[in-house]
Amino acid sequence: MRPLRPRPILPLLLPLLLAALGCDRGGGTEMKAVAPRLAGEWRATLGSPGGELPFGLRLTRTGRRLRAVVENGSEQAPFSAVESSPGKLVLRFDWYDSRIDATVAPQGDRLEGVWTRTEPGGLSRMPFHAERGKGPRFTPSQAPGGDKAALPSVSGQWAAQFVDADGSSPAEGELQQEGERVTGTFLTPTGDYRYLEGSYERGLLRLSTFDGAHALLFTARAQADGTLAGDFWSRDRYHATWTGRRVAAGQPVLPDAWKLVGLTNAAGRFGFHFPDLDGHDVSSADPRFAGKVVLVNVFGSWCPNCNDEAPLLADWYKRYRDRGLEIVGLAYEYTGDAARDARFVRKYAARHGITFPLLLAGTSDKKAAAKTLPDLTAVVAFPTSIFIGRDGKVRKIYTGYAGPGTGEHHQELVAELERLIEGLLGEPVSPMAPHPPKSS
Repeated sequence: MRPLRPRPILPLLLPLLLAALGCDRGGGTEMKAVAPRLAGEWRATLGSPGGELPFGLRLTRTGRRLRAVVENGSEQAPFSAVESSPGKLVLRFDWYDSRIDATVAPQGDRLEGVWTRTEPGGLSRMPFHAERGKGPRFTPSQAPGGDKAALPSVSGQWAAQFVDADGSSPAEGELQQEGERVTGTFLTPTGDYRYLEGSYERGLLRLSTFDGAHALLFTARAQADGTLAGDFWSRDRYHATWTGRRVAAGQPVLPDAWKLVGLTNAAGRFGFHFPDLDGHDVSSADPRFAGKVVLVNVFGSWCPNCNDEAPLLADWYKRYRDRGLEIVGLAYEYTGDAARDARFVRKYAARHGITFPLLLAGTSDKKAAAKTLPDLTAVVAFPTSIFIGRDGKVRKIYTGYAGPGTGEHHQELVAELERLIEGLLGEPVSPMAPHPPKSS
């Protein structure tokens, strides 16, 4: 019996070494570039007309799957999909028809590309850049600051006025400052600007947010009288100036959202008649609504505040349907193309677990939307919620929605809306409850 000879180690290890080095064994020993690792923290920016618009970007890998979220303050907004290939990265917000297409630097430390989003007037486009690492949200500014001695901190509640070519509108700022870091939001008569994050240094305030739909940049300088004055930029084209003065906590700043929209229908009723996502007509006169409490939600799948509200509506429908609540959503989309709009409304429904009917009602232009709802005095905002009692009469109309980025405002609004629904459900059912009329 022959003694066993030790086998050479190098031939056994060579395939493993070649794989680790990325060598192409099929064509000899030519070296292939090793794909850079994308997982980790990135400091990302969009090229706003007002300057650098920063946000946090986090990429994580689970097995072969790459995920990504945007970070704004306490918010982590997930992308719907991430696609990577050698030297390329695509980040999608499919529910907003929004995406980032980027090229990955060979060293894997930089991303360069463009963010695009479909809008009624075409595509919104902004340059995109990201560098590996957390980094400060805003880099120290070399521009002249404001009067920090007159305004040492921006923490507190602010009465703001935004002015553009169409006039002025109020807003309520809720800001919190720790060191130089600032977080908060602005509430408006139609909703809120979600989670803002930035800094206040040398009398210069800078705030930003990006969530796939919003791309917002606020700048302002402290004035000698302790007020703020600056600029507001939205996406790649909208600009307004703004001023702010500190007010006592709890002081009313905004108009009453319950009083912004009224009824033109002398009988106190609201009617609708639109196709659902499969083309079948749904009307307020249908038997399913008779004797029920009906919540009609005027929304758009493209609208961030509507997406904030949607999970609440889905939850209400599950909780209260057996007690007599019906919810119906009237979708006002960007294009008016029924197939395209239905596709995005279906994504909206799937994202939020919505099982109540969603109807294609029109386009997102507010004046055009109002013409499709003649029982309302106007369409001021998306979303708008119309609460109808069991007797078929409108009880209240709420304009806008204060989302979770508004903190206590959001919690108080949800509690108020639930009390309203509970009260309407507690009313007796009339045996002769009439059907609501169809929309004229």
